[in-house]
Amino acid sequence: MKIVSGPGNTSDMAQRRNLEQIKAVVEQYRSSGLTQIEYCRRNGMVLSTLGRYLRRVKSPKQQLIRVRVEAPAEPGTGFVLMLGNGRRIASGWGFGETELARLIRVAETA
Repeated sequence: MKIVSGPGNTSDMAQRRNLEQIKAVVEQYRSSGLTQIEYCRRNGMVLSTLGRYLRRVKSPKQQLIRVRVEAPAEPGTGFVLMLGNGRRIASGWGFGETELARLIRVAETA
C-alpha cells in the first residue's frame, strides 16, 4: 500500500485504491492460495480492508451442479475432479485440509 504525504494530509494515511486497483488486489489474493490472514500479513494489509474488497468485487454466482459417481472409491485411491471447462484434476489424498481448500478455491476460479 502506498503512503501519501504532503500538504493537506495530517497524518500518514493510506492512499485510496480505485476499482481497478481493488480488482487487481483481489485477483492477486485469489491466485496466491493463501488464507486471508496470511495474505494480509505478507502484504501489509489490514484484514478488514481485504474483506471489504472481496465483498466489493464479488465472484460470479456459485452454483451447485449434479455429478455422477462412476465407480465406488477404493480406500487410498484419491479422486478426480472434472471442471465445467473440461479441465481434469486427479489427486491422491496425500495432502491436508489447507491444500484441499486451496485446490477448491483455484478450481472455482478456473
